[in-house]
Amino acid sequence: MRIAVADAGPLIHLDELQCLGLLTDFSEVRVADAVWREVEIHRPMALFGTEIPWVRCKPPPSEKVDALTTLYTLHAGEREELCLCLEFSGALLLTDDTAARVAAKTLAIEAHGTLGLLVRAIRRCQLSEAKVIEVLGEIPERSTLHIRPGLFGGNHPASCRDTGTATGINLMTSFVP
Repeated sequence: MRIAVADAGPLIHLDELQCLGLLTDFSEVRVADAVWREVEIHRPMALFGTEIPWVRCKPPPSEKVDALTTLYTLHAGEREELCLCLEFSGALLLTDDTAARVAAKTLAIEAHGTLGLLVRAIRRCQLSEAKVIEVLGEIPERSTLHIRPGLFGGNHPASCRDTGTATGINLMTSFVP
């Protein structure tokens, strides 16, 4: 099983969508102190009462990450999560933040966000494709996740059911294992 290092965004959004349980199949979900505090402010119950193997961490400093912090305007949580990923080689970074993803790519860290985790749930048989389509359709009403208009095509994710794809993307090929 793989270690995940989580930013606040996916934790908050998955909790809003009642899909936080999708993280239970990671061996650990490491959460940097700054990220933990942010989630406690916005969704305090998200970090408690689940079977998710949470590990709250104080990451070691990294000169590489410090150099990227100014370049990509990273916040404390993003900086700390990147430091954790460097400490645990092969960890998957969970973030919805574009700057954090670009910084992760610079550091050769694999990163995926909330939508990728929903797609992953299909591959891991945690949710059916129909359920993921339903959850995607609920994002505007139930989540603070911002999705660019037209990103998925059509007016509603369910409108793509007949084509074998959901939300204009092939759900089975959009996320690595």
